[in-house]
Amino acid sequence: MKRRTLLVALAALPLARPALAGFDTGVNYTPGLVDDLLAEGKTVFVDFSASWCSTCKSQAQTINALRSANPEYDAKVSFVSVDWDTYESDPLTLRLNIPRRSTLVVLKGDAELGRIVAGTAKDEIKALMDTALQAAVA
Repeated sequence: MKRRTLLVALAALPLARPALAGFDTGVNYTPGLVDDLLAEGKTVFVDFSASWCSTCKSQAQTINALRSANPEYDAKVSFVSVDWDTYESDPLTLRLNIPRRSTLVVLKGDAELGRIVAGTAKDEIKALMDTALQAAVA
């Protein structure tokens, strides 16, 4: 009986993968990564999220759909995903005054170009991503 359960679970794993995809909106953050990208002159779209957060999941699905529809985003903007549960007290989080998970921020140089806190509207997220794209090509 246990063997059958294991085989069924293994067979179902590929079906679960698309449901789990959508949380990753960029390169996983490590301390110093955002500062290194900014020092290289890149425009950085930072997604502060948690795996258990339904608002974060909604944001991620929208971000990934927009990125799929317009490859210029990936070509010009650096996307970084910050795990809120791990980096809630990280110097980057504190420096940017990030109030909570489900916060999206666009940075270039020393400037914050835009921010969304807990917003899931496609138009709002697209506008923030377009701000990042415009800054990247300027």
